[in-house]
Amino acid sequence: MENLANITLFILQGAVITLKIYFVTIIFSIPLGMLCAMGKLTKIPPLRWILGVYTWVFRGTPLLLQLLFVYFGLPYLGLELSREMAAYVTFVINYAAYFTEIFRAGIQSIDRGQYEAAKALGMNFRMTMRRIIIPQAIKVILPPTGNEAVTLVKDTALASVIALAEILRNAKSMVSRNASIEGYIIAAILYLMMTFVIINIFKHIEKRFAYYQ
Repeated sequence: MENLANITLFILQGAVITLKIYFVTIIFSIPLGMLCAMGKLTKIPPLRWILGVYTWVFRGTPLLLQLLFVYFGLPYLGLELSREMAAYVTFVINYAAYFTEIFRAGIQSIDRGQYEAAKALGMNFRMTMRRIIIPQAIKVILPPTGNEAVTLVKDTALASVIALAEILRNAKSMVSRNASIEGYIIAAILYLMMTFVIINIFKHIEKRFAYYQ
């Protein structure tokens, strides 16, 4: 039993890194995704083109490849990042690309009549987006955003490829050291607990916005 407690404690130490990656990604990628979505909706062709290439590249290539490129490839270009910083940068940029398309689609799903009504009331573009469009778009984007939030929990395991001591890497270390599968079971339980919490948080948020139905 003491051995199991030690394994659990060691894997929980990895959970700290996992949670740091998770929250840094959520905190920075969602606002960045919203800004990029607004940029893709502007009437500035060069900006739309740049953002289109950005979302195409980061949604069209594996997150694992991006992580390896940032940590192992950028030093060849003169930019060397720590393991944690490489993970933060990669995850934020990658998930912001997905959120960009989610937010853009959500905003564009709102009927054009809403814009015309706001214009008739004398609202400018910023007021229209803040008071009319975005509150309605939030309800549309919540389900896919929740799916991405759950996927992110599992994707944090990819950080193990750059020797970042998160949940999966610590679990694998315990399995190799003790020649038993307890480490994998504990890691699975931790991932399930985190996804359970996130799913229920988004269910609660969706209920709060149900009045738009």
